[in-house]
Amino acid sequence: MPDLLGWLSSLILVATIAAQIHKQWRDETSRGVSLWLFVGESVSSLGFTIYSVLVDNWVFVVTNAILLGAALLGLYITFRHRGRARGSERASQPGTA
Repeated sequence: MPDLLGWLSSLILVATIAAQIHKQWRDETSRGVSLWLFVGESVSSLGFTIYSVLVDNWVFVVTNAILLGAALLGLYITFRHRGRARGSERASQPGTA
């Protein structure tokens, strides 16, 4: 029973993070999203994944590995949107080609 609760909780957490990243991708903007959110999430998820392996807790190994992937994807999307926004700003400035 405890493992079932852990897996269901993990599923809910991963689903909420996935929904947020999907919204960020679909809306094609990362306005208001801090890079430090994804950097911190990446570092902590990596640490928690290693810790979970060491204590042999597979619910948390899987959950934190997925969250690490989500954080890296969020970081990629944020960099991509910010790069695109900078390119648009340069193109709209007078005297630029």
